[in-house]
This record gives sequence, C-alpha cells and structure tokens, in this order.
Amino acid sequence: MKKILPVLASAFFLIGTGAAITSCKSGAGRGHEQGAAEKKLYHCPMHPSYTSDKPGDCPICGMKLVPIESEEAPSATEGPSGHEGHSPLQISPEREQLIGVKTGRVEVRELTKAVRASARVAYDAELYNSLFEHKAALSAKEKIKESPWPDVHERADALVRASELRLRQLGMSEDQMRNLNRDYPDPTNLLLGDKSGSVWIYAQIYEFESGYVRPGQTMRVTSPALPGRSFTGLVRAVDPILNSETRSLRVRADVPNPEGWLKPEMYVNAEITIPLGRKLAVPEDAVLNTGERQIVFLAAGGGKYEPRNVQLGAEAEGYYEVLSGLSEGETVVTSANFLIDSESRLKAAISGSAGSAGSGGHSH
Repeated sequence: MKKILPVLASAFFLIGTGAAITSCKSGAGRGHEQGAAEKKLYHCPMHPSYTSDKPGDCPICGMKLVPIESEEAPSATEGPSGHEGHSPLQISPEREQLIGVKTGRVEVRELTKAVRASARVAYDAELYNSLFEHKAALSAKEKIKESPWPDVHERADALVRASELRLRQLGMSEDQMRNLNRDYPDPTNLLLGDKSGSVWIYAQIYEFESGYVRPGQTMRVTSPALPGRSFTGLVRAVDPILNSETRSLRVRADVPNPEGWLKPEMYVNAEITIPLGRKLAVPEDAVLNTGERQIVFLAAGGGKYEPRNVQLGAEAEGYYEVLSGLSEGETVVTSANFLIDSESRLKAAISGSAGSAGSGGHSH
C-alpha cells in the first residue's frame, strides 16, 4: 500500500503538468492569432502606396496617416470585380472630398473624331507635270484615232496607261481621272494658286489615323501667320502609298481662297472632321491605360468603387467608343482615379499577403 501511493501521486502530477502545458500552448496560440488579427496598417490618404504599422505623419507630404479599413475584400484575381492586381474598395465621404473624386456617365452619344496634322499650301511641280503628261497622252490618242496603223494605237494606249498609273501613285482616284478636265481645269494652281480662289492643301497624317480619312470629308485650315482666319474645304485624295521614313500618308484637299490669303509653300495647320455616328461612349478622363489593357473604376454608390476592364474603339473629342465592358447608364470615376487605382492595387496586395499568411500556418 505504501508503494502504491507514491506511484499514484506521480501519475496525477504528470497529468496535471501536461494539462497545464497544453493550456499554455492553446492560450499562446489564441493570443498570437488575436494579436495578428488586431494588428493595423496605416497609410497616407494622398499617397496610398506608403504604409506603416503605426500611426504618424506621411514622410512625403506630412499628412496624418489613417488606418486602412479592415473589411474583407475579394481576391484581386477572383470574382467578377477583381481584375489582375486590383481589388474593389470603399472610401469614406471625407476622403472622397479630400482627393477630389468626380464621376461621369456612360451613355450613347454622337461622336466626332478630329485628325490634326501639319500641312502646307501646295507647290506641287510633280503633280503639275504628271497632269500635263496625262492630258498630252489623251490628246495624242484622240488625234490618231483614225490612223490605220495598229502599232500607233498601241503606243498611244501605253502612254495613257503609264500616265494614269503615275497619277494613281500620286493619290488620284478613278473618279478624279475620269473627270480630270472638270476637277483640274487649270493645273497651274498647283504652282501659283488659282485665280478663281482655290488652292490645294497637302497634309501629312500618321499611319494610325489613316483608316479614318476619306475623300469628301471636311478639312479646316488655319495659319499662325493669319490669326483669326480659317478656311474650309474638302478632302479630294489620299495617297495610296505610305511614306516609309515618316510613316505618314499625304492627304490632298481643295480649299477656297477667294481673297488670296493662302500663298504657295505657306505652312498651315489642318483639322479633318470625321463623324463616327451614335456610339456607346465613356469620358476619356475615366480611362487608365496600363499599356496592355484599359481600366475604369465604377462608382457603385455608398463610397464603393469597382475596377473594370474595358475594350475601347475610336478616340473621339473627349470620349472613347466602348466596345465591351461597360453598359449605358453606369457611373465611372473621371477625377482622382489614379489615387483610387493606387489604393486598389495596395488593397489587392494586402489581401494577397493576408491570404498567403493565413494558409501558411505556424510550426513550433
């Protein structure tokens, strides 16, 4: 009996010690998790990319750091509103006013694109000579039409075809060549201007704009040498061959010049107006272009903002044509979207870091 009592006492001691150790580990684990959950991060309202684990002043602008909201956000790469490194976020009314958030509407509207280019009043000896050569070839063909010699007709036809090819290379259309005498009654206006009040304007447009410009569109011409004056004419031809050095196309327009203000070889500014029709459009200030994709931030109400990938079409005056990603009537951020973008990226990074830490666990 005396031997049994010490054994029982030792057993109770070991059991009690084990329970105490287990309790300590459990309590320590809970304390660690609670501490991690209660740990706050602070950032600058004007520079959201700067963060700190304690309150203080922003070293960039001196503003007070504010706590980052702890609400749970979707992963940056999951869900309908997460887009490759961006997360939805919520901003308080005070911060909205501080950073100057403004919004605009996505709506169907008439869009007009303006292609602006440097230009000059024509002094085009090359086209002048080609026009006279073509007219001479047509005249020679007319004179020998009664000739009984077939080879004479063949040579005349060859001259006409060669002169037509040259004119095509200089940008003349088939219609213009058919109506040559009407469109170019006196080619000397390519050298000295037209006494009847018309001059040719040559504008150089960039390759990426070449798909928009067509004959028949309106060209408006201004010159620093003629302040307050503008001249309006029509595009007559677009060169079919791109300049390999400047990556540009030459556009030829016929512009009335009744008072003779525009002189040959004068440099001018040209603006070609291109109506695009009624299109779904978003304000251009709402679009953030990363180089690989375009992003806008939707204002969902109540201070909530959601990133959205969009596909855009033509750039018009103050707007982009929307091909996909937005619907009519939606509200988008047009001012302070760079700050919202920075905070969205920061929140996505924090969300990703928290997810990684939560799935990693601890080992002792």
